[in-house]
Amino acid sequence: MLRLLGWMFGFAVFCAFGLIVVGVVYLQNLTNDLPDYTILKDYQPPVTTRVHAADGTLLAEYARERRLFQPIETIPPLVIQAFISAEDKDFYYHNGIALDGIIRAMRDNIMAKVDGAGGPLVGASTITQQVAKNFLLTTEQTWDRKIKEAILAVRIESTFSKDKILELYLNEIFLGLNSYGVAAAALNYFDKALYDLKLSEVAYLAALPKGPNNYHPFRRPKQAIERRNWVLDRMAENGYITAAEAAEAKKDPLDVVPRASGSQVYSAEYFTEEVRRQLASMYGEEQLYGGGLSVRTTLVPKLQEYARKSLMDGLVGFDHLKGFRGPVASIDLEGDWGADVYKITPLRDVPEWQLAVVLELGDNQASIGLRPGTNIDGGMLPDRVTGELAGPDTKWISKKLSSILKVGDVVYVSPVEGKPGSYKIEQVPEIEGALVAMDPRTGRVLAMVGGFSFAESEFNRATQALRQPGSSFKPIVYSAALDNGYTPSSVVLDAPVEVVNGDGTIWRPENYAQRFYGPQTLRRGIENSRNVMTVRLAKDIGMPLIAEYARRFGVYDNLTPVLAMALGAGETTDLRMTAAYATIANGGRKIVPSLIDRIQDRYGKTVYRHDQRICEGCVATSWAGQAEPQITDNREQVIDPMTAYQITSMMEGVVQRGTGTYAKRLNRPVAGKTGTTNDYKDAWFVGFTPELAVGVYMGYDRPRSMGGASTGGEVATPIFTSFMDKALKGTPPTPFNEPPGMHEVWIDEATGVQSGGGGVLEAFKPGTGPNLQTSVIGLGMDYSQQVTGEAQPGAFDPNQPVAQGGGMF
Repeated sequence: MLRLLGWMFGFAVFCAFGLIVVGVVYLQNLTNDLPDYTILKDYQPPVTTRVHAADGTLLAEYARERRLFQPIETIPPLVIQAFISAEDKDFYYHNGIALDGIIRAMRDNIMAKVDGAGGPLVGASTITQQVAKNFLLTTEQTWDRKIKEAILAVRIESTFSKDKILELYLNEIFLGLNSYGVAAAALNYFDKALYDLKLSEVAYLAALPKGPNNYHPFRRPKQAIERRNWVLDRMAENGYITAAEAAEAKKDPLDVVPRASGSQVYSAEYFTEEVRRQLASMYGEEQLYGGGLSVRTTLVPKLQEYARKSLMDGLVGFDHLKGFRGPVASIDLEGDWGADVYKITPLRDVPEWQLAVVLELGDNQASIGLRPGTNIDGGMLPDRVTGELAGPDTKWISKKLSSILKVGDVVYVSPVEGKPGSYKIEQVPEIEGALVAMDPRTGRVLAMVGGFSFAESEFNRATQALRQPGSSFKPIVYSAALDNGYTPSSVVLDAPVEVVNGDGTIWRPENYAQRFYGPQTLRRGIENSRNVMTVRLAKDIGMPLIAEYARRFGVYDNLTPVLAMALGAGETTDLRMTAAYATIANGGRKIVPSLIDRIQDRYGKTVYRHDQRICEGCVATSWAGQAEPQITDNREQVIDPMTAYQITSMMEGVVQRGTGTYAKRLNRPVAGKTGTTNDYKDAWFVGFTPELAVGVYMGYDRPRSMGGASTGGEVATPIFTSFMDKALKGTPPTPFNEPPGMHEVWIDEATGVQSGGGGVLEAFKPGTGPNLQTSVIGLGMDYSQQVTGEAQPGAFDPNQPVAQGGGMF
């Protein structure tokens, strides 16, 4: 018996030794394959990039994992206590693993195998183990992974402080709704910062790590509340809150309000998308969606609303003149009409309109059913709201409703003011356009609208649409002339011109009215937008010079030096044109348009700043009686400041007497220029005051005629005026500053000669002024004539030669 016992004891020792050897070898193999846990020292989690307006309003967030990194020092103690109670109540007392939890988990897993229950293994992970798994391991449910997790947890505990481990955990953990970390979850679930959360809200977030989908606030609200209440009980049990506080918090409903991702301001989606593209170009996709950049943009939300409303009204008003094109869709009214209408996606960024289906139709009235709303979790609301459609309320449609609609047709409608329950028909315009508003002193883009609806088309017509600016390019031509010896009173002949093209064809430019007006001053030429005299002027100063000025102004990078380009035949963008006019408005300093003021990295360090002006005194740390800092403007001087004032004064004449007189109703100094291209395919008005430079463009995306009389003065200038009226309301009128050294002389606008008083008060550079005898450019070499009296429109007879050479080239 003793020998048997001895043998059994020896065998047991041998087996134990063998198990130890096997265990050591097994652990050695596992540890050889362990990841380097020390990388956690330098870990930088992907953090959401946030884009803000100039006033701090959040415009957009960009992230693949929505996360806001929150240092442990700034996380409220209540949040820490809730997560510790729910996940690892002994966190501050163990060394990375909880032996009692492991034994309990092993027992449950073995019993599950014996009973044949299957399913995933039950875990007993501490917070430290979860950090090891989330950062360094996979999520596979195997014994190997669990053992690796435990080994790493012990090593992590020996290297990092408890607070550092908790910081990693609370910023990395996934909590549902694409929320990574507690700070992002607080915003995405409750639209609050961590320190604003109530006790019940904190407890709900702490309930989510075990499985966010198991406690989804909308799909599984009962389980969500039960789990939240369980966390409250644990917090009370651990002494973090009282039983009374827990009971009170349990009474709170789950007031979850999911936060939208991407653009947060519907009226600014074109702007924010342009910012997103610029950020991706500057820093790459990884930094954009995970770098935690803080971007302060130039956008002013109130001006953005005004810009959207002005452009929208202009496009809709123009489209109404073209008539009703038909319904959005048609549905079968059998069954639930609300569910069928709900399937049709409306334009999310046109909240003034709703989709509605015609339920009953009379001669000139109809009963309609409005598209059901969407509840908080994205589902359809059960309510079915009806209304009335009366033909006379839709004033832009003259036909009876019965002739344009039928039962089941789906149309856009908007409420009739002062008539509850009554609606009028709306229609998404085919015409498109853009509006850019810019600070002319800095180039900061204060508002940008790239079309009627971003939801309908993401194509940004302010920055991406290449269109012919037409006559709105003429101020660049005239600036080149004024910078090179011409004056506003210089006279150019407006008479027929023939230009032989390179292929032998002949181009005969025409004026808008298809008439010729004889000798014209530069001022009158720009005020009345004379095409033919502009071609003669361009011929006289040379297209290479104009191409150079176009490059300096930023309108074109490489303008083809042919005469047609002097009339705006090249293609450019609304943003570029607005920046060019802003350059004139600020005295000729080069304007580089910017949508971004400043970019900071995740640590708050400024990595980009738009304003590159030099300010040496701005870095002083204390005041010792020194003068205030002087900012050195190191931007390129594109044109002479005196030239800038002269062309500004001439464009004031466009508003006062020329093609842009609609803007006179602003009752303040305004300079600008209209533009209309061949066959009315593009209509422009670009203008400015000392405070704002604004460019408006209209046209079809696939260029075609907008119809007769669709000029820049008729369709674009009213949009400009509407925006300016709202944007400058309450701002006193400000005159344009005349540079020192200029002198003013009254001239006859028609002849360019000095008058005895009256006419136009023209500003001249030193050493220049009107002459008694006016040289007429374009009549022939060394030809001049005495001009007396005012030339009458149409009085010039192009069939009669005015000099040797005939006045053509």
